[in-house]
Amino acid sequence: MNEFSNVTVVRKANIYFDGKVSSRTIIFADGSKKTLGVMLPGEYEFNTADKEIMEILSGDLEVMLPGASGWQTIHGGESFDVPAQAKFSLKIKTTTDYCCSFIK
Repeated sequence: MNEFSNVTVVRKANIYFDGKVSSRTIIFADGSKKTLGVMLPGEYEFNTADKEIMEILSGDLEVMLPGASGWQTIHGGESFDVPAQAKFSLKIKTTTDYCCSFIK
């Protein structure tokens, strides 16, 4: 899906890590949410409340998911799932464009 129709966009940006990670929240008519954002090269750790599906639209990164024994390489066009109530780490190798879907 290249575009979303009939959505609400939250004006205020979500800005993390001194501006190196930013996103905008998109709310759908059914109440579901996604964020569309950009991550600059660096290392970051995130906590989740809900399950997340991270679609990497472009860029290169490594992810350490809960319970994993090593880093997984992810490229643009790939995705990964993060369980609810979890912590995960990212090593962003190149500027990365992403879409994160929150699953309740």
